[in-house]
Amino acid sequence: MAVSSSPTLSALYFSTNLLSSSPAARAPFDLPCSSFACRRGHYTAVVCSYIELSLLVPEPKSELATGDKRSLLESYGLDPNAFLSESAPKGRRRKEGKKTERGKQVTDEKAPEPERTTHRLLQVLGGKAKRKKLLSPKGMDVRPMMEVVKGSAFDILQAAGGCPASLRPGRWLDLFSGTGSVGIEAISRGCVQAHFVEMDPWVISNVLQPNLDWTGFLDLSVVHAVPVENFLKQAQHFVGEDRTFDYISVTPPYMLVDYGILMDLISKSGIIGENTFIVVEYPLRTNMLDSCGCLMKITDRRFGRTHLAIYGPTWAQKKRK
Repeated sequence: MAVSSSPTLSALYFSTNLLSSSPAARAPFDLPCSSFACRRGHYTAVVCSYIELSLLVPEPKSELATGDKRSLLESYGLDPNAFLSESAPKGRRRKEGKKTERGKQVTDEKAPEPERTTHRLLQVLGGKAKRKKLLSPKGMDVRPMMEVVKGSAFDILQAAGGCPASLRPGRWLDLFSGTGSVGIEAISRGCVQAHFVEMDPWVISNVLQPNLDWTGFLDLSVVHAVPVENFLKQAQHFVGEDRTFDYISVTPPYMLVDYGILMDLISKSGIIGENTFIVVEYPLRTNMLDSCGCLMKITDRRFGRTHLAIYGPTWAQKKRK
């Protein structure tokens, strides 16, 4: 405890008359002798820090408002800024920090989506456009059929059609086409025309059409920029009276479709003929029916977490056996 008898350095003085009064009156101010300085027979008590003040004026248990604290300190002749200047800014800084953090969170929520870009990772596996690289979007916006699955599917179709080297000439319908790699593979291997159903305008203009142009199949292709469900319900409107296809590929985003409803739509849409083949890619733990319309399941293979089911006419099933 710092003690001084100099009036210049003193922060708080008590009247010597108070100290010379009765013991009951000065009881609250009875401090150890070291806390006083004797000067000409008088006692002068000097308190120079907040610690000493708390001995004389106990801090209330409940938190005081800033204005009450300032008034209390001023009543004892103290400068409130010397005691409150350090604590108040901290509280303000903490509040400002929280506001800044909340502001950042709001900014993150409203942040624009990253620009979509493409790269060339896919390729045509066989036929006229063999080894030509195809564009595909970066990220998981579009999930093309894996090349090992695609190669196996076309090998099965060619063998079932009686021509291991190429597909039987016909029309191909590529549902959920995305990059168009399946339909492009079909044209490359012998199909005379392919219809692509894709609802994403960005994918159509930046991926699908450039791939058709690059492979030279643009004149053999028809692109339908509509949802698959709408196309199946109005197939005659989109493809005319002759709406049956020789081959149909179904490669939807796994978690966004109900395969039972989707296959039912296909079977009732009128796009299936007696000699149609349907290639369906589906995820693990999905129950696929043994038939789709007049077609029977002729094979079902697994590639890791991906399954491949192929439906076809009964004569193709007997040929494979």
